[in-house]
Amino acid sequence: MRPSRHHARSARGMLGALLTSLLSLAALLTTASGAHADTTICEQFGSTTVQGRYVVQNNRWGTSATQCISVTGSGFRITQADGSVPTNGAPKSYPSVYNGCHYTNCSPGTDLPAQLSSISSAPTSTSYSYVNDAAYDAAYDIWLDPTPRTDGVNRTEIMIWFNRVGSVQPVGSPVGTATVGGREWQVWSGNNGSNDVLSFVAPSAISSWNFDVMDFARQAVSRGLAQNNWYLTSVQAGFEPWQNGTGLALTSFSSTVNKGSSGDPGGPGGSAACKVAYSTNVWQGGFTADVTVTNTGSATVNGWKLVFTLPSGQQITSAWNANVSPSSGAVTASNVGHNEQITAGGQASFGFQGTYGGTFAKPAGFSLNGTACTTA
Repeated sequence: MRPSRHHARSARGMLGALLTSLLSLAALLTTASGAHADTTICEQFGSTTVQGRYVVQNNRWGTSATQCISVTGSGFRITQADGSVPTNGAPKSYPSVYNGCHYTNCSPGTDLPAQLSSISSAPTSTSYSYVNDAAYDAAYDIWLDPTPRTDGVNRTEIMIWFNRVGSVQPVGSPVGTATVGGREWQVWSGNNGSNDVLSFVAPSAISSWNFDVMDFARQAVSRGLAQNNWYLTSVQAGFEPWQNGTGLALTSFSSTVNKGSSGDPGGPGGSAACKVAYSTNVWQGGFTADVTVTNTGSATVNGWKLVFTLPSGQQITSAWNANVSPSSGAVTASNVGHNEQITAGGQASFGFQGTYGGTFAKPAGFSLNGTACTTA
């Protein structure tokens, strides 16, 4: 705290100064007993903790210019964001709050890293406050790795772009659309030279949202960018500014990891070894698909959900022997009453009819109850 430079010019001024000092002392005691005093961080990789369970980090790595954040009891605000970098390259920083481990700095009492197969749900919520005089994205990061590492770069990064302002775009290129967590997203996929990146871009700005991190982790599994025996190492919410960024704020953040199977072995949320055969009959503008799921594990699957992504331009018009939704993008096919169980070594079959535009292609991968399947 910087000393004030007041000059007493009269006895009345001295009395006023004394009263002010007493009031300031009372306010200080009140603050110490209950209120939260904001913390300013300008160090390149400076960090602190909030709520006794999350880490807030300045994380300036793409520029030598000054960046400062003011950390509140529930998040942070960027108070200084000097410098700029070209928008066709990497951003200049990622000020953020996280649960988990980031370069050996683990949040207090975290349950991460945790194997995906052990997580029944990972509810989270976050709220953002935006500005328009900057180039940036507001992104929620989900990090996955084959090992429970707490240092360095993970193998796969999932980014959820809540908002983007300016001529900025995710790593890679668009690969279609998907419905995840009840929302529509434009999906991008690529590699930044260090790790694979799977990005979900909102068509319009989202200021706040509650969702399950596992919905997006299962997307990575179904697209072959992770396996169910991989680990969730951290979840992070913040901003990637390229130009300016002063005034951007993350006003709230929460993250919980719930472990344990949500049902019987092989049930929804549990693991199951599997193989998928996907045969098609294609004609100009239309097709049918017959899908056979084989349980290659040793336990009966009690209730199943098969997740796969239809290539861009394909849309399902009708289905049989399964409930299939949505009609395009990331699709989930779930059992109906008569085929709920798949015994060890047994099979379940379903099919659907659809339309397509452009060149016809088959889905790149499948996952059964969160576990990637081999293809026949």
